[in-house]
Amino acid sequence: MGSYELFISLRYLRARRKQVFVSIITFISIAGILLGVAALIIVLAVMNGFETDLRNKILGVNAHLVLMEYSGAMRDFSKVQDTVSAIKGVAGATPFVYGQAMVKSGPNVSGVVIRGIDMVSASRVLQINRMSAGTMTDLSDRDRKTLPVEPARQKLPGVVVGKELAKNLGFGLYDTVSIISPMGVSTPMGLIPRLKRFLVVGIFDSGFYEYDSTLVFLSLPDAQAFLNMDDLVTGIEIRLTDIYEADRVADAVKTKLGYPYWVRTWMEMNKNLFSALKLEKRVMAIILSLIVLVAAFNIITTLIMVVMEKHRDIAILKSMGASSRSIMKIFIFQGLTIGFIGTSLGCALGVTVALHLSQISLFIEQLFGFKILPGDVYYLSELPSRVNYGDVVFIALGTLLISFLSTIYPSWRASKLDPAETLRYE
Repeated sequence: MGSYELFISLRYLRARRKQVFVSIITFISIAGILLGVAALIIVLAVMNGFETDLRNKILGVNAHLVLMEYSGAMRDFSKVQDTVSAIKGVAGATPFVYGQAMVKSGPNVSGVVIRGIDMVSASRVLQINRMSAGTMTDLSDRDRKTLPVEPARQKLPGVVVGKELAKNLGFGLYDTVSIISPMGVSTPMGLIPRLKRFLVVGIFDSGFYEYDSTLVFLSLPDAQAFLNMDDLVTGIEIRLTDIYEADRVADAVKTKLGYPYWVRTWMEMNKNLFSALKLEKRVMAIILSLIVLVAAFNIITTLIMVVMEKHRDIAILKSMGASSRSIMKIFIFQGLTIGFIGTSLGCALGVTVALHLSQISLFIEQLFGFKILPGDVYYLSELPSRVNYGDVVFIALGTLLISFLSTIYPSWRASKLDPAETLRYE
């Protein structure tokens, strides 16, 4: 009996000369569901890509946990580092020095953040491996005779800067820059800023404009000397084996060390950014779901018109013994067929576009001659995309459910037709 009902429903989907208008509405319904599902998949993939790419780039330069003292500078950091490294879930720990300064190259000046890192342990915590020129290891190299610079500059302390900062200030690899610290020397003439010359031994490219334009790396001893911190450090950066274990490991660190130490996780340090991304993702999903709802109303319209068109056929089927349930099934199958075709095509289109979004965006940029994501405006320089197949399945099932609900009223109306009344006026 089910095959019989399905056969009739599929027959009703095919156009005849007198049913062209109904067929057009059916096509519009399928197209509406297709576009709604595809748009929803693409937008969610872009939002997932944004979140993943931002997280990877942020955590590439920053640690998962930051351990500091309430008093400010940290003493006996080597002992604290060893204690933290022994905690379960910790992949590495490294001391760091943090400060603010200005970089001067010729007449150009820019404010920067100084990061002093321990070259021995920093590689286990930070992932600064995207170098456009030079190497990070030259920071700790005191004998730079192999570098193509004159002997007078080989003895200068090294600095690694971001690509955007180098471009903005107009210097390159192995050039000399001056770093000015606002925490200067107090004299009878007032506070004199501390100024020191550095040799640019590396230029990194994190892909994150905020970091590439404002962050500079010094070796830990050079940063301590420049900021007058003696043998103190700002704190300890910690990398985890699982980033989603940050809260648990943070509690373990606080329990192990106690007062006066405090810990911040990567989620706390970037809470506003990731909360905004999640909110934007939800809002976009709600807005784009309206397209699917509009398509669902088209399904209702299509089925009502089919019922009006096929009232004689329905009366004949009922007079031949077809039950009201069978009549309902015919139109439910028809609506679900429309929903299934639209959902399948929409999923295929959405996933295909989402997987090749970088190439598509590059083609559009070359075709029209503009940048979709300018690096100086947005956090990212390219359009990321990451397909979460769980989202795809959820969207597909949700669309099919909406399609099914859209068939209930028209199919119920069809099942209530009185064959005697219908055939009497034929």
